[in-house]
Amino acid sequence: MAFADLLQQVGGMGRFQYLHVTLLSLPVFMLACHNILQNFVAAVPPHHCIPSGNFSVPGFSAEETLHVGVPLDRHGKPEQCRRYVRPQWHLLGGNGSVLPEDTIQEGEVETEGCVDGWDYDMSDMKTTIISEWDLVCNLRSFKRIGQTSYMGGVLVGALVFGSLSDRFGRRRLLLISNLILAVAGTCTAFSTSFSMYCVFRFFCGMGLSGLILNTFSLIVEWIPTEVRTIVGTVTGYCYTIGQIILAVVAYYIRDWRWLTLAVSLPFFAFFLYSWWFLESARWLVLSKKPEQAVKNLKTVAFINGRQTEGEKINLEVLQGSMKKEMSCSQSKYSGVDLVRTRTLRTITLCLSAVWFSTSFAYYGLSMDLQKFGVNIYLIQVIFGAVDIPAKVIVTVAMSTVGRRLSQCAALIVSGVTIYINLLVPYDLQIVRTTLAVIGKGCLAASFSCCYLYSGELYPTVIRQNGMGWVTMMARFGAMVAPMVLLLVEVKVWLPGLIFGGVPILSGIFAYFLPETLNINLPDTIQDAEDWGSKKEHFKHDSTKEELALKEQVNSTQKELQIPCRLSFYPTNQAYSDGHDR
Repeated sequence: MAFADLLQQVGGMGRFQYLHVTLLSLPVFMLACHNILQNFVAAVPPHHCIPSGNFSVPGFSAEETLHVGVPLDRHGKPEQCRRYVRPQWHLLGGNGSVLPEDTIQEGEVETEGCVDGWDYDMSDMKTTIISEWDLVCNLRSFKRIGQTSYMGGVLVGALVFGSLSDRFGRRRLLLISNLILAVAGTCTAFSTSFSMYCVFRFFCGMGLSGLILNTFSLIVEWIPTEVRTIVGTVTGYCYTIGQIILAVVAYYIRDWRWLTLAVSLPFFAFFLYSWWFLESARWLVLSKKPEQAVKNLKTVAFINGRQTEGEKINLEVLQGSMKKEMSCSQSKYSGVDLVRTRTLRTITLCLSAVWFSTSFAYYGLSMDLQKFGVNIYLIQVIFGAVDIPAKVIVTVAMSTVGRRLSQCAALIVSGVTIYINLLVPYDLQIVRTTLAVIGKGCLAASFSCCYLYSGELYPTVIRQNGMGWVTMMARFGAMVAPMVLLLVEVKVWLPGLIFGGVPILSGIFAYFLPETLNINLPDTIQDAEDWGSKKEHFKHDSTKEELALKEQVNSTQKELQIPCRLSFYPTNQAYSDGHDR
């Protein structure tokens, strides 16, 4: 009996599992809100310099004073970062007003920075961190620093909480992550300086990373194998819907402090009901706490209405069913094993490029919505909704043409759409927005593909190490993306050139990965090497061996007239050694 059989014994996908997955998925809606919160709390409102106080003359309106005090940019709008040192009264010469004596200006017009501050057009939002702390002109790079500090926290959280959850358990770290996100998010809303804002956003990133890691671990380790794909897909859609929820909440809450508070306070509720969760029985056994594992399994059986079956589970049954997992845990593997052999080096290098570029371009597009010139709330809804058909299409593609071609196509098409967008005039906003939505959808599809593909490529013995490494590369890409956006100050087209080129290059890298569609997956490093050397023949050889063995067993069964089920173990001794049937 395997641990999967124990789950079936206590109810399979019963009431406990449905309630368990539902409660664990609720915070996922709000995770998307924190990930892209910067689009709204750091939105840059239209602004210009406040004209000098001595420009005001009785009889002139505020518009006229602005016209003589602030120069116009190439779009005919007031300059954002410069103002006239002396009023240019001659610009109003044709309106019939009585002008001051210094109407005629000779020589070069002298300008200066916004000495007296800025005037912001807050018709779309009440306040943002940009308007509150004047993060414009010479300080406009601080907006990117705010998002980078958050993504830096996500990266650090992945490193810290990943190892701690293996040591102290998923449930305990889930509680801590919820509390960190709730407290740090609340403190962010009450920040009195930009530095304080960045510090608390860093801790929000850490909490979010720990929440993701432990949420999905608890979901996967308490549900049957056959429903993992469906549950994983549904949970992924929770994140997609969360992007739309943020747009709706931000539409009704236009103050950045109240908006931050609105997406942070629910985590206090998540923290309180997280005490109800049961620790993973798998982790408890591997951490030498089998008594608690038996108790948790009995609780699950009771909730699922399987009390009688639950009473049959004891220490001996549990340890016997997990003997294989316990024996595998005796071997020590590290990150070095990811590059120890030729095939694994290729897999790790290519997957690192895929994960980095997908996250890099995804957040490069998602975190700069204002550049499209469309209503920011509408574009956020569209950007969130496009993930739904994108994930459906890539799921069908992975099941038909395979993982490798699907991964390559998603990355290359996203890069091509970004490049085409560079050639579209700024005035054609509908075309630019459509191309951006297609590119973002392709990157969402790439995320869905690489999550499944990576888990299939790495052998079982180092799969957790491999997934930890590639997800760290994704977080590194998300952290770098806001800094690349700063290159717009050098050349307007330079960020787009980079954001388009990186996924195209990684799409080429993805072509060198082995295909995993309908192929037996490797359990050991040696399996991966055999797989890498045989590639497409691996599936064919395995099938022939299984058919030959099946024929041999059937012929033996006929000779002995013994009605038995097909097993790939020649004797029952294999079962006593703890292997799965």
